[in-house]
Amino acid sequence: MQHNKPKYHLLKNWHYANQGFAEVMKNESSFKVQVAAFVLLQIALIFIPIEIVYKVFMGLALFIPIIAELINSSIERVVDLVTQDYHIMAKYAKDAGAALVFVSIVLTLLIWTFALLFGFKIL
Repeated sequence: MQHNKPKYHLLKNWHYANQGFAEVMKNESSFKVQVAAFVLLQIALIFIPIEIVYKVFMGLALFIPIIAELINSSIERVVDLVTQDYHIMAKYAKDAGAALVFVSIVLTLLIWTFALLFGFKIL
């Protein structure tokens, strides 16, 4: 029986990661929105007049929804691989992935809010 796991090779794994990123970027509109927001907010950080430490935390926080969206896309693809029919467990799996993305966005908004409040010395 052949396993679906090739031998580790850094360049091949980097290539697989790029293929996965490109596939999600091509086929997931919500991921495109996340990436666009990531780019715009990273650029906006340049112009926000607060200390660099706050900018670093805010910039790193923008990766959280990207990671969550990639995990959600993976869940959706595995569920679709297993069944195209409606099944309540498939729905629950996809809903949990969507919840992950929602919570990641809320967390990112909280990080940005507190960083801005502390950065502008409001708190």
